[in-house]
Amino acid sequence: MLPNFFARYQQAEYETYYSGVMGEDMWSTEISKGKSYEETVKNQILETLENMYVLEDHMGDYKVEITEEEKKKISEAAKAFDEANGLEEKEAVSGTTENVERMLTLVTIQEKMQKAMVADVDTEVSDEEAAQKSMQYVNLSLTKTKEDGSTEQMTEEEKAEAKKKAEAFQKAVKEGADFAKTAKEKELEVKTMTFDEETTTPDEGLMTKANKLGEGEVSEVIETDSGYYVLKVTSLLDREATDAEKESIAEERKEKQYKDLCEEWKKDVKIEVNEKVWDKISFEKKGIKMKQQEEIPYAEGSDTDKSDQE
Repeated sequence: MLPNFFARYQQAEYETYYSGVMGEDMWSTEISKGKSYEETVKNQILETLENMYVLEDHMGDYKVEITEEEKKKISEAAKAFDEANGLEEKEAVSGTTENVERMLTLVTIQEKMQKAMVADVDTEVSDEEAAQKSMQYVNLSLTKTKEDGSTEQMTEEEKAEAKKKAEAFQKAVKEGADFAKTAKEKELEVKTMTFDEETTTPDEGLMTKANKLGEGEVSEVIETDSGYYVLKVTSLLDREATDAEKESIAEERKEKQYKDLCEEWKKDVKIEVNEKVWDKISFEKKGIKMKQQEEIPYAEGSDTDKSDQE
């Protein structure tokens, strides 16, 4: 069954890269109200499968084809998978040669179709649309670290001292003192960040005030729930950050067009899911691990992994 093989293939990647962070109970972890990590990932996998089937139906729209060379590499990869895994392991993940070849074919189609589907997207982004500002800031926290490593709120007296220190620093830099040098003298850590009108961290109110400052302008002492801040905007158009944002916006446009087309096409077809069979695929009950890594035959510069049952 192809859905089982594709799901297990994806499961192996997730377990390889995220189990160390999320722990042994990663699949049962609730990541949104009433939804486990397993359920969320399986929904994403199902959507990907549906998209791949629909993309295959629309290959002719973009004159996309699987070349003989690609077919050969897919066949070789499927054969290598078959030889590298035992019968028990292959049965556990529905790892037949036919399923491996089918999955590699669908993934190849998806990759080629996605490139064709977004080829006409406008990737020109103006400085105005992508503009990123930059600033320096210091933060005098309202918490302190105890000897055991835990934190606690400062006393009112300690908060007053912190505010007084922030005010002294603000007065000095407002009058023209060097921001970084003055911070060092007062044993304060200078942090830098880039931002725009949509930035809400480290504090939404703080960023609202930051966006009202001109280039080179220093804020007043700003009090938040976490501490006292003093900001200095160093640029209204940070070149490096703005160029990076341009690339991000262009990619977002491509992703939107790709997803919109997939959704539009899926409206015209009836996709049936055997829920009873799909529900039997349990990541929590059957662990999968990566076994061997080799170059994917359908994507230059990419890697694929063979999996077997733990």
